[in-house]
Amino acid sequence: MHRVAISSTGIYIPPEVITNEELVASFNQFADQENALHAAEIEAGTRAPIPQSSVEFIEKASGIKRRYVMEKSGVLDPQRMRPRFKARPDSEISMMAEIGVAAARDALARAGKTVQDVDGVICAAANMQRAYPAMAVEIQTALGVKGFGFDMNVACSSATFAIEMAVNAVKCGSARAVLVVDPEITSPHLAWKDRDCHFIFGDVCTAILIERLENAPAGAFEVLGTRLQTTFSNNIRNNAGFMSRCEDRNPDDRDQLFYQEGRKVFKEVCPMAAEHISTHLAEHGLAPGGVRRFWLHQANLAMNQLISRKLLGRDATPDDAPVILDEFANTASAGSIISFHRHHDDIQAGQIGVICSFGAGYSIGSAVLRRT
Repeated sequence: MHRVAISSTGIYIPPEVITNEELVASFNQFADQENALHAAEIEAGTRAPIPQSSVEFIEKASGIKRRYVMEKSGVLDPQRMRPRFKARPDSEISMMAEIGVAAARDALARAGKTVQDVDGVICAAANMQRAYPAMAVEIQTALGVKGFGFDMNVACSSATFAIEMAVNAVKCGSARAVLVVDPEITSPHLAWKDRDCHFIFGDVCTAILIERLENAPAGAFEVLGTRLQTTFSNNIRNNAGFMSRCEDRNPDDRDQLFYQEGRKVFKEVCPMAAEHISTHLAEHGLAPGGVRRFWLHQANLAMNQLISRKLLGRDATPDDAPVILDEFANTASAGSIISFHRHHDDIQAGQIGVICSFGAGYSIGSAVLRRT
């Protein structure tokens, strides 16, 4: 059995930014239009008016201040309220594969590696652009990796679950190195017309190079262990799928996009995540107080603050548990990886860190790391 390390991470950041101010102006114009259109029903009490959004509401509810997106004009058009993408012919690389390749190349360059050092690609994301061919195989081929590729989806825990798959492949010797690629283009599945969630998501792509510790560069993070947990819940859901057309569904039906019972998620997931991390650390003879840094899922600032408080018995500092969602918003499975990517250079040899994600499923995944 081989010892395994995270050698590097890479990132692709989309070209456009939507600030909360822009988003609120667009949403409120949409709300005014809809309320005027249905004024008679609202007056009669048969239809509820769409409430206004505000920057203060968004930042208090989430801690989010802006987000990167692949295309903003369609999102900010009150007549459209969704990204405006141009269909690509099958002969061209797909959008998810394109940004996946960019993030993967960044990860390889940071580790001083080439595609010849890699034997597999796992594409792990909350939503896939298509059912098949697998996005991972397209990314693998575009990179020039000889070996295998496959897709997996565990919603916002996709990246951490894929880390376990990659670690196991390297540990048992079926691969020297595996790239985990997380192309999270979340803007198409966000309900931009829903005040309660129109601000939540942003687009990004991360990549993680996992390889044998003996081949890893100095300063890599040895993976001491991974741990996964799932339990079924309807509190975060998206019903869109290939069966929708057979059910004669309207693509604009509310359940064909992301929706959640936010208060229930907060109440149920926070203690689960804290217990999961504590238990995982205990399996390695470690305690939360001995962890140098927690790279947590970036969904909601209050969630991260509560989970950190349960773990540490005090309020966490930005040094204990860095936050990047103010800049990126919720980027599904990529959030904890962005946090790690941006905030690991100061970790000293021998110090411990934990990557942890939590999301729909419910699903929780964690990796305990030690700096070499």
